[in-house]
Amino acid sequence: MKKSVGQILREKEWITDDGIRRALEYSNTNHCKIGEAVVKLGLATQEQVTRALAIHFQLPFANLAKHEIPQHLIDRVPKDVALEHKIVPVAQKGRTLIIAMSDPLDFFTMDNLRFILNMEVDRALATPESVDEALDHYYRLTGGYDDVLGAPASEEKVEFGRGEYSGEDADANDAPVIKLVHMLISNALKERASDIHIEPMEKELRVRYRIDGVCIIKEPPPKKLQGPIISRVKIMARMDMAEKRRPQDGRIKLKLHGREIDLRVSALPSVHGESVVMRILDKEKGLVDLPTLGFHEADLGRFRRIIKRPNGIFLVTGPTGSGKTTTLYAALKELNRPDVKIITAENPIEYNIAGINQSEVRHEIGLDFQRILRAMMRQAPNIILVGEIRDRETADIAIQAALTGHLVFSTLHTNDAPSALTRLIDMGVKPFLVASAVMAIMGQRLIRMLCPHCRELYDPTETELRQVALSISDLDGQQIYRAKGCPECDNQGYRGRKGIFELMEMNSDIRELTFQKKPTQDLRAKARSTGMVTLQEDAVRKLLSGLTTLEEILRNTHAAEFL
Repeated sequence: MKKSVGQILREKEWITDDGIRRALEYSNTNHCKIGEAVVKLGLATQEQVTRALAIHFQLPFANLAKHEIPQHLIDRVPKDVALEHKIVPVAQKGRTLIIAMSDPLDFFTMDNLRFILNMEVDRALATPESVDEALDHYYRLTGGYDDVLGAPASEEKVEFGRGEYSGEDADANDAPVIKLVHMLISNALKERASDIHIEPMEKELRVRYRIDGVCIIKEPPPKKLQGPIISRVKIMARMDMAEKRRPQDGRIKLKLHGREIDLRVSALPSVHGESVVMRILDKEKGLVDLPTLGFHEADLGRFRRIIKRPNGIFLVTGPTGSGKTTTLYAALKELNRPDVKIITAENPIEYNIAGINQSEVRHEIGLDFQRILRAMMRQAPNIILVGEIRDRETADIAIQAALTGHLVFSTLHTNDAPSALTRLIDMGVKPFLVASAVMAIMGQRLIRMLCPHCRELYDPTETELRQVALSISDLDGQQIYRAKGCPECDNQGYRGRKGIFELMEMNSDIRELTFQKKPTQDLRAKARSTGMVTLQEDAVRKLLSGLTTLEEILRNTHAAEFL
């Protein structure tokens, strides 16, 4: 009797009995094959499942990444046939051509190939990812774009799927689309971009880099390359190539310019095709020291004093992309010592820090923030980092950890520091627990710094100064600069970003207002009366130091906030 795929996976010790039970439940609930369920739940790899399928159907397994396929075999199958049917020829035995495919039950393709190729065809199984990568490598997803693409620099190496794509190996025979995607990523890194946006429009494929928080349009590739470019990115990110109707997330690991780079990839279906965003996580530049974040000297001293307390919750607030994670990593880096145990729960892990125990949230297998937090408490940590508090249960566990002697760091999506207290209460956390556990909250934004090579002096009007709560008399001889633009800053006038911060330290008065569930404006007024410098006030300090502009402050803070 033929063994089932589940039995084979169990015999090979690639999955446990509990894993098979969970996969069967998922399979029945979601009406999918057990192999697909196993992969989606992260219980076994796609290769292990494909090998089990090969044993089940008594077919050979084709490791397409391990061996180079001879050109004469590639020539036996026309490019359009290979791409349409998603097959790759791997061997020939007499008049029988062996082709690699990912679906063992696709008999229609087998019959069709026998007719088209006028020869006998047999099959071997390969993973869907390796088939897509082999098609990309051998059949070229497109052509005729070499005039736009230069060969990658010799020190650059991209790692994906089949192995390595090295600049030293680049020649006219390399698939242009591979070189194009490589160039898009490489140029983004050179230009200090944080994100790459590939956006299908009606008549063009728009490419934008987010540099210093602002999207800048780049020269677009031809519209006809839209499909191949997006397919290439999805291959690299190990996404489902056939799925174009639902959003997908993936991850790419690269080595460029001698540095290890991670890209978090998001694909979102839109009217004219899938919109793809690649967020660049530069491991070298992501881990910074506290002094480089942009703190004013007084705030840096307060921040360091607060994070060295033995227990309590420290929250960092701000919108997406405001540098919250970078700030928390900098704090952990300063606190990381051999005698201190630090555990994190992150979604995802953006940077690896030596000496810290980092856990990644995986919702598909039920490993969420709450589950990791509960397990953390049995690990006897001194310091805990929770990537984000987004529900009551996570907040309750974090607060209990703080009240039982742990130092807890986390982030919250609010516009400023005082509103974090009311946000926790709105989640359902009891006011006395919020008042007792939270020791400090810091709101932050990132603002662009003026390019030092081209900034120019500027005399603002009284009306302009009033928008940031200043007057001509407040300048007291200090000079104001504005952006101009030069080749050094790509004519943007700005180069790099620093944080602006408002650090609210809890005291007895603020705790009492929190306990009484007073509104945010009352909490803000009390915090300001006890010395809190607001986001806009911190930004003005940078303006008066010649680091940024009035326009940049108003882009990140409200003009009427303190009028």
